[in-house]
Amino acid sequence: MGESLVVDNSIQVQITGLGSCIGLVIYDEHKPITGVAHIMLPFSPGMHVHKEKRSKYADTALLDLVHDMKRKGASVHRLKAKIAGGAQMYPLRTASEDMRVGHRNIRAVKEALKRYSIPLISEDVGGASGRTIRFDPTTKFLHIKKVHEGAFFI
Repeated sequence: MGESLVVDNSIQVQITGLGSCIGLVIYDEHKPITGVAHIMLPFSPGMHVHKEKRSKYADTALLDLVHDMKRKGASVHRLKAKIAGGAQMYPLRTASEDMRVGHRNIRAVKEALKRYSIPLISEDVGGASGRTIRFDPTTKFLHIKKVHEGAFFI
């Protein structure tokens, strides 16, 4: 949880245990360069967050993924994104926005993608089910397995 990875080959990458967290996949549409992050919270407490913890937050995770992908040869103009997660895992008795971490994570990731002009190609977000995702850089398909709901591709 709260980790990221950039690969420059055809290896499939997987994120398990997504509840309110977001699985962010960014890929270069013409090269086998993929960045993934397991985002836990919408915003970092500041830009001085320790390097190992930056992937936990939507704002710093996306910034670092784009930077690392460019270093491996990806073109910012060819980047595309897919996301999954952001569930409300437990029923809430309050309408407090602070308690709706999944919803806040979804919104923060989408805002960050807009800020970097990275198109969001597809998503499976919200609901009340946990997910495991696996991205295939060759086909650009994101396989999603939802707890008690089955599996599908986006």
